[in-house]
Amino acid sequence: MRILLTGGTGFVGRYVLRELLAQGHEVRALIRRGGVPEGFESRNVEVVRSDINGALEQFMQGMDGVVHLVGIIEEIPRKKVTFEMLHTRATQNVVNAAKAVGVPRFIFVSANGASEQGATRYQTTKWAAEEAVRRSGLEHWCVLRPGLIFGDPGMEREEFCTVLASNLIKPFPILPVFGGGLYQMQPIAVEEVAQSVVQALTLPNAHAQTIAAVGRRRLTYIELLDVVTRALGHNPRPKIKVPVSFVQIGMRFAGSMLPITPDQLTMLIAGNVADETDFYDTFSVTERLFDEENLAYLHLRL
Repeated sequence: MRILLTGGTGFVGRYVLRELLAQGHEVRALIRRGGVPEGFESRNVEVVRSDINGALEQFMQGMDGVVHLVGIIEEIPRKKVTFEMLHTRATQNVVNAAKAVGVPRFIFVSANGASEQGATRYQTTKWAAEEAVRRSGLEHWCVLRPGLIFGDPGMEREEFCTVLASNLIKPFPILPVFGGGLYQMQPIAVEEVAQSVVQALTLPNAHAQTIAAVGRRRLTYIELLDVVTRALGHNPRPKIKVPVSFVQIGMRFAGSMLPITPDQLTMLIAGNVADETDFYDTFSVTERLFDEENLAYLHLRL
């Protein structure tokens, strides 16, 4: 099939591109600007350039499906990089273009925790984007909601565990923990997410489904810190619990000096878990446990 891929230059996008090519698909990768990114040189990849909120119908011509990955984790309002613009409006624009040209298949990668009543704009705008897909009337669609994704990010170091290791675990002999640290997560390997995205394009059981993509293993934040610390070759570090109220006060004064935004703090302490049954029943993926062996890439990147 010929697939239009948005967000292909991001962490997850590069793995999805690789999986699409491995399964024999041809890819038209929509990027905003610049030359051909590394890894996009394949003869089965056509790079086209456009703003995600621009006119996209011309790029949909001849496509059998769309994989829409564009998303952000932090806003930069002065550059018009907002959740509303890049989650809600962008997804609606891509859906409208796909419908206008008659593209039959549409896969949207959202986020676990997306909710109409979400506590953050990240969550509510992801929900609104999902609704654009669910109400699209497209012949075949699926919404995937990944939780915490881990995997080798390459040299860009944009993945959660790599950032955690470089910004917190390596510099500090005692690790600060927001609140009690018992909020839970279900990390999932980026390779599993990529495999599910590509399979969702053709699996009848994936049609009209919103599926949480989370791993089988639940860990508290403290347990997650210990796994990452051991993956770096160290014994688990002592920890000091920092009251959430203290952190929130600090955010008012420190602002961008802190490595976490208020929205990210809210979502972190709320946890990031879901029932993994539908994911593993629907997709045939190669499971990778969140453990020291599968975090060995940290040694390469730090």
